Amino acid sequence: MEELRCESKPGIDKQLALKDALELLSGKWKVCILTNLYHSGTLRFKDIIEISKGITPKVLSKELQQLEENLLITRTVNNTKPVTVSYALTHYAIETQPVIKALIEFGLKHRAEIKKIF
Repeated sequence: MEELRCESKPGIDKQLALKDALELLSGKWKVCILTNLYHSGTLRFKDIIEISKGITPKVLSKELQQLEENLLITRTVNNTKPVTVSYALTHYAIETQPVIKALIEFGLKHRAEIKKIF
């Protein structure tokens, strides 16, 4: 694996890229929302609320807005009565899934290591 160095221009670029990626996926709900959309396809706001146990409408709205601003999801206003809004992953967002899967695998290994100690 290539070493990350802070003193060189490429090292700074990599540090900033890592910071951007962590910021993009940070928070309690973004990874959950992305994973649910990946597995379920297009979902309405109400569906995401039901799947993501514990999220409030206000927080979901904020998280969806940030994901849309970062080109990870699309928001479609459906011409229904009443009007419904649906969300789907962009093709670009599908690239997050191997990263999320790797984080899950690391988390499982980490939990197993911690359980050995306690």
